[in-house]
Amino acid sequence: MAVNIRCLNYKIMCINSSLSELINTDRFMENNQPTFYEETRKDGISRKDFLKFCTTMAAFLGLEASGVGQIVKALQTKPRLPVIWFHFQECTCCSESFIRASHPIVANIVLDKISLDYQETLMAASGYQAEEAYKTVMAKFPGEYIVMVEGSIPTENEAYCCIGGRSAKAILEEAVANCKAVVAWGNCASAGCVQAASPNPTGAKPVHKVISGKPVINVQGCPPIADVMAGVVVHLLTFDRIPQLDELGRPKAFYSRRVHDTCYRRASFDAGLFVESFDDEGAKRGYCLYKMGCKGPVTYNSCGIIKWNDGVSYPIQSGHPCIGCSEEGFWDNGPFYQHLPDVKGFGIEVTADKIGLGLGIATAIGVAGHAVVTNIRKHREIENTPESGS
Repeated sequence: MAVNIRCLNYKIMCINSSLSELINTDRFMENNQPTFYEETRKDGISRKDFLKFCTTMAAFLGLEASGVGQIVKALQTKPRLPVIWFHFQECTCCSESFIRASHPIVANIVLDKISLDYQETLMAASGYQAEEAYKTVMAKFPGEYIVMVEGSIPTENEAYCCIGGRSAKAILEEAVANCKAVVAWGNCASAGCVQAASPNPTGAKPVHKVISGKPVINVQGCPPIADVMAGVVVHLLTFDRIPQLDELGRPKAFYSRRVHDTCYRRASFDAGLFVESFDDEGAKRGYCLYKMGCKGPVTYNSCGIIKWNDGVSYPIQSGHPCIGCSEEGFWDNGPFYQHLPDVKGFGIEVTADKIGLGLGIATAIGVAGHAVVTNIRKHREIENTPESGS
């Protein structure tokens, strides 16, 4: 995942000719239900764009070249995933991120063609018809459907979030009873987000602290990156199992590296070049935002690799420090723009471990410390070297 996806330029030539044969045949059809690929063709998506999408998803998921073929076969042969998508205590930013993805297949095909039978924000039905939609899925596909959740679940008082006269907790518990897996979209569903911030009057809790006995995939962020959301759906459909998760239940394919590790401003951090205020010369030069409260060194996400808006930018690139939105309790880790400990003399007066403690983190920024110490040592050697002829 260290590669920038934009630089791949959708190298379709790496897909061997057997893939083209695979897409043009129905010999792998499992049943009469329309597949993902059939629906893309009905919507006018070309085979070339379909292959581009499969290649991009394989790269996002960190798969080898053979993984492209697996995705193509799965999307061409398997029936669509039956999905129930709930909204509880949230702002709908996860759905907004998803439907505004720049890739047409992410925005128009993944969302439409996963057999999204219930989604309170996007569905046309309301009232009794809406409620019957997800109940029909539960009855028709026991053990096969996926429950996707946006928003935290209130536990202090059931009146805080009611749908159709029922509490969010009761609806969720009923829906997950016979589901295959649960996907928690965004920080609200994964960690509680702002609703769970102190003093948490609704008793908001993330999905994994309300239900048990079902695998939960926490797709973190506020909101998550649209292509990350699509990648999770494609993985479920392709491999028929949940992706490998980290200790916080996040897919490792997207949350295994810190924002700091892939940030293009990392060189400025190593050199001790920092923005001191948002309007200073350092800000104009694109220096490191560490001293402006950037949480990149303690935040795991793909922001610096996949980015938003077709890989155009992400918060740090627009001059805003990372606020750590893909980590638990990030609303209580503020204030967001608090100047972090001064690192002047970093590598001489202080160590990477002490910087880490000053941030309230357990992991030292060892690599950066080594780089800065090495840089300072070189400067000392130059300063102590007598000039030629002296």
